[in-house]
Amino acid sequence: MAEAKKRDLTTGPIWKALTVMSAPMSLGIFSVIAVGLADAYFLGQVSAAALAAVGFIYPVITAITSLSIGLSAGANATLSQSIGAGASEDETQRLGLHAIGLAVGLSVVLGLVIWIAFPAMFAALGASGEVAEEVAAYMPLWSASFPFLVTMMIVNSVFRAHGDGATSAGIMILAAFFGIALNPIFIFGWGPIPEMSTAGAAMSTLIGRVVAVVVALWIAWRRGLLGVCGNPLKGAVASARKILKVGIPASLSNAINPAGMALVTAAVATIGDDAVAGFGAAGRVQSILLVPLMALSSGIGPVVGQNWGAEKYDRARSATKGAFGFCLGYGAVVAVILFLLATPIAALLASGESDQEYAADYLRLVGLSMFGYGMVVVANAAMNARDKAVWSMSLSLGRIFAIYLPGAWIGVMLFGYWGILIAAILGNVLGGVAAAYATSRTGLLVLDRLTVTKEASKLSPSESRSSG
Repeated sequence: MAEAKKRDLTTGPIWKALTVMSAPMSLGIFSVIAVGLADAYFLGQVSAAALAAVGFIYPVITAITSLSIGLSAGANATLSQSIGAGASEDETQRLGLHAIGLAVGLSVVLGLVIWIAFPAMFAALGASGEVAEEVAAYMPLWSASFPFLVTMMIVNSVFRAHGDGATSAGIMILAAFFGIALNPIFIFGWGPIPEMSTAGAAMSTLIGRVVAVVVALWIAWRRGLLGVCGNPLKGAVASARKILKVGIPASLSNAINPAGMALVTAAVATIGDDAVAGFGAAGRVQSILLVPLMALSSGIGPVVGQNWGAEKYDRARSATKGAFGFCLGYGAVVAVILFLLATPIAALLASGESDQEYAADYLRLVGLSMFGYGMVVVANAAMNARDKAVWSMSLSLGRIFAIYLPGAWIGVMLFGYWGILIAAILGNVLGGVAAAYATSRTGLLVLDRLTVTKEASKLSPSESRSSG
């Protein structure tokens, strides 16, 4: 067996640790987004019903996949802190196996529930006729692929917890490659493979995830990150509790944003179809621009986790401060670009002139506040790694349900579309302020000397010596 590939994130420059963990994840996250764009592109050539089905499917499966993200956060927090604390190879291997076993069990159950319940679920959302038929062709295969998605995310968290962001990103790219490359073959048919239409997109996704899981498990086992490790069931219940302590609130935290955005879109729909189309186009542009910030949120978790486990609390705080600084700097660059080029960028994805105007207004104005959303996702990841997942869930809940959603509905009634944009700006900016406050209260950021004194009083003796 090859020697385990591990990177010690508790030494060396913090900026380097954040960079080596985050930079590869930019490609990995972008590849995941590309799969959705490819599905929409190819199915748009099949029929209007197939494309409309995509509009119903993706918000739902985005919320469902929050389970994989949440469990991944729980596994990363547990593993990275154990590694930072100097746990033995047997212990870390066992923790990895427990995380994978827990993920497989939960995802199989949820996959079966989705398989049984999706007709009623999408009917309640308004899918009917040909659109409902296309949904029915897609969802059984997607449900079958769900356990493979969750397993892939957990194995990726094992890589990242050991300081290996490149392999994690490579696995995501591998799954996306097969998902995209096989799309036209299964959707339109080729040789002995019959035309499967919408079901073909789901089949491509299933194959991509199966291949990625097999490769990921093989690499992890070969490198010694997973193994027999004596009694593999030893401490399984305790491991599950640790993982779920972070995983459950983190799952809810990640589900909040897509659920909230669906309700905000309902407010946009009161203006008209053109506004919905423009809002959706702007959202697709925004998702691409947010990739570096989402990658940073993936990278900061292992850095904070290892350093907190090693009782190097100042390094964890430096990582949080540096990540916030990147959010501010990157947000400023994006704001300038969008303010100057919003109209031509909107024209790339919005079809009609009215759609383009709505999209350009969103990009030009909401782009000014994108830094705040970045601070929220970075703070959530850092607090999850610090075992403060309830704080991250509260931050997401507050941003969406206390600010953005009520603000959007009040704003649309008072000011129309501009009212929704104002609510988005307030949600991002106030969310950034709340992120700084939450990380200061959880010991991950020092705002002033008073904060240090208050936080030190809550820490253990070893933590207090480190913070001093």
